[in-house]
Amino acid sequence: MTAKKGKKFYEIFKIEKKGKEKTVKKTGYLTEKKPAKKQITNENKILRNILIAVGIIIISVLAYMVFAYKASHFSYKGVDFTTVEFCDAKPCLILYQTKLPVTMSSGEKAEYNFYLRNDPRELDKIVFDGDVNFLPNMVIGAQGNFSCDGDGIIALANMAKLYEIVGAKVIKNEELKCNLNNEYLHLDIQEGQETKIIQATYSCYVLRVNNCEILPVTERYMLETLIKINEILESNNSPQ
Repeated sequence: MTAKKGKKFYEIFKIEKKGKEKTVKKTGYLTEKKPAKKQITNENKILRNILIAVGIIIISVLAYMVFAYKASHFSYKGVDFTTVEFCDAKPCLILYQTKLPVTMSSGEKAEYNFYLRNDPRELDKIVFDGDVNFLPNMVIGAQGNFSCDGDGIIALANMAKLYEIVGAKVIKNEELKCNLNNEYLHLDIQEGQETKIIQATYSCYVLRVNNCEILPVTERYMLETLIKINEILESNNSPQ
């Protein structure tokens, strides 16, 4: 007699016959049918393709996140910047944010956010013939009309705010000129055929503006200032 293959099982149930209840027990076998080799191969291929597709999706998402982060976060000569968008109005306004550590009057440490409207990496195209120096006072003089659809107000306000945060007293005065005794920093903003910055003396700078590029030229000066501040901070924080 040929043995039955499969797992043995029992089924128990009750039946009623002629008013009497009787328990019946039946025995059976579960036959296991092995899948065909071709079916196993196809299922393995499907599973492999699903895993590959999931892997590609995960890698693509991670690559996009890394790319997006690097695109919006970069460092220029030691100064860290983050690209931010303000889309309250169209077109969106793209700004380049950096942070400057400050000490409040209470002695508490904080960070002040500065925003440039020009890409710091592009500002390098503007010639800066000289080096940034610091003095307790700064005088800004504008020889000409630099309203430039409101850019002039933004440029001078940003410049003044940066140096006020650093600790300098800033005034706008067209009457004061370059002081050879270095009593104050003097920024002379004037029209020119090329937008560039020239250091005339230790404390005197000429910012020449062509075609209303007052924002780029002032932000170029601010950028060099931020770089210098960062170098000073790193030097002070480095172990002696």
